[in-house]
Amino acid sequence: MSALPIPTNAAAPVRALVVDAAPDVRLLLEPLLRREGFQVETAPDGTSAVELARTFDPDVVILEAILPDVDGFDACRRIRAFSDAYIVILSNRSSELDKVIGLSIGADDYLGKPFSANELVARLRAMLRRPRRAGKQEHRVVDADVRTFGPLTVDFDARQVSVGGRAIELTRIEFDLLATLCSRPRQVFTRTQLLESVWGPQWFGDTHVVDVHMSNLRRKLGERDRLAHFVHTVRGVGFRLADELTRAQGAA
Repeated sequence: MSALPIPTNAAAPVRALVVDAAPDVRLLLEPLLRREGFQVETAPDGTSAVELARTFDPDVVILEAILPDVDGFDACRRIRAFSDAYIVILSNRSSELDKVIGLSIGADDYLGKPFSANELVARLRAMLRRPRRAGKQEHRVVDADVRTFGPLTVDFDARQVSVGGRAIELTRIEFDLLATLCSRPRQVFTRTQLLESVWGPQWFGDTHVVDVHMSNLRRKLGERDRLAHFVHTVRGVGFRLADELTRAQGAA
């Protein structure tokens, strides 16, 4: 008897990356997550975790804070620079300050050790029920498929961005943040408005995540060169496109 074909419309399994220096933790979580339907890869250190995050493209990352090479917080920061995956930090250090630091660099949740494996799975399920990006984007009104603001060009349909003709590679969330700002160039968007626009009304996580992704967006656009300024921070309120860009659009 020939094997039955795999349905082509079957939902792809959620990809989970488990990063922990302790083999017993990896041996605990890997089979548990597989039984829950996750596709799982593991890493024993921060360097291999960052490399796997690039190639495996996980939906969720379970990341130990204390690793033998790269600190878990630093690994979180590196992964967040190119990935929109949910990141849960596991740590023996469970003070409020440690949690605040973890969330401020881009983690979505922070769980102290020892932890309940069932609680961890429940937290992951809760995150995945509240996808980062809204399935529909009716809230975003864009009159043109391509908009140009001085050296910045945003192609909304192709989801491509260039600065001075140079293509810029952005994550999904970074592009959606920029597109939201470009949809109303002179408007100041609060963090709550950006969360609702980009992550959706059912968003799960901490408001610091906006600042983390916005910082990565600015760096990729080239603000680190100090010769360009694309996003303006309105202290105590939120973000909008820089005056130089809105003036350039008005003159175009």
